[in-house]
Amino acid sequence: MSADRGQGGGGPPPHCQKVYIQRDYSEGTMVKFHTQFPMELESRLDRQSFEYTVTQLNNYFAEAERATCSTYCESCLACLTGYLIYICTETQYEKCLRKVAKFVSEQNDRVYKPRGLLLTDPTLRGLRLIEISVLDRPAS
Repeated sequence: MSADRGQGGGGPPPHCQKVYIQRDYSEGTMVKFHTQFPMELESRLDRQSFEYTVTQLNNYFAEAERATCSTYCESCLACLTGYLIYICTETQYEKCLRKVAKFVSEQNDRVYKPRGLLLTDPTLRGLRLIEISVLDRPAS
């Protein structure tokens, strides 16, 4: 996949203000982000749009980490083939990451870019945080 996955045509400029949404570890180590609205975005973005974005991302990652019969069989088949099966097929987790990248790109096009913001795909930040760049404000 490309380095700018989920960016919809490029990453943020290097020296602009960034707002970070941290991981939520209150329910364990699964990938989940806080839905608390950051005050830095108060004049740029409405709460509902922000909460929808973060909630949807949390749902995609919950789906990716869900243990099902399919993921169990996928793992067993991988063991039996010495993990060579992954050359031919995509894992459930990879499919969900593709959904995340598509969703981030769509959100950037519809919600964030028109407001002078850019949402960065969390996978590009090691699933540690969500980064929202304020494109017309210099870094402080």
